[in-house]
Amino acid sequence: MAETVEKTIRSIGIIGGTGKEGKGLALCWAKAGYQVFIGSRQFEKAQAAVEEVRGKLDGNAEVRGLTNVEAAEKADLAVITVPFSAHRETLVGLKTYLQGKIVVDVTVPLVPPKVTRVQMPPAGSASLEAQEILGEGTQVATAFQNISYENLWEGRNVDCDVLVCSNSKTARKIVIDLVRAAGLSGFDAGPLANSVVVEGLTSILIGLNIQFGVQSSGIRITGISR
Repeated sequence: MAETVEKTIRSIGIIGGTGKEGKGLALCWAKAGYQVFIGSRQFEKAQAAVEEVRGKLDGNAEVRGLTNVEAAEKADLAVITVPFSAHRETLVGLKTYLQGKIVVDVTVPLVPPKVTRVQMPPAGSASLEAQEILGEGTQVATAFQNISYENLWEGRNVDCDVLVCSNSKTARKIVIDLVRAAGLSGFDAGPLANSVVVEGLTSILIGLNIQFGVQSSGIRITGISR
């Protein structure tokens, strides 16, 4: 895939942003000064999510509720936070609007009820499936799978790192900048093929949460000066 010219990201569209992870990320990026579009299949649900986010912000934050199509079309960069059961259908429907953009796929291929078992789709991972669906005109990255909603929403000091994968070095750099803007530490984890490890860790962390009665287990990269 050819690299695109790096550009400044000013607006972020969160597709399926009415869920917990989507609202948590929206809150972090709105605090950091980005224009955030919370998308949903139903405009009313997007507006309700916006009101929740605004309730934790001052009046200067730019957060708008839109349909998923509008959020994908208007944003400089899109973030996919839909459940895996809606992953393929959502991406197929938005393919036209995501061309030429970076798409950060936060989706994890969890298959209830066995969510503590790693279960990858035929493409190899959710983000590899996204790249397959969206084609070469879109730069797919994977990130944020191992960060709990509770930490994002409550603005806690998160003791967890974010691994970023993409076939585009430019996309990895831009997404790592967004990770830092959200108050987290991001690391370049290489090409999109490595996303199988990142996504698979989520099932393991869910199992640890259950085992130890917590909600926010995570991963930490050690041995590197920060």
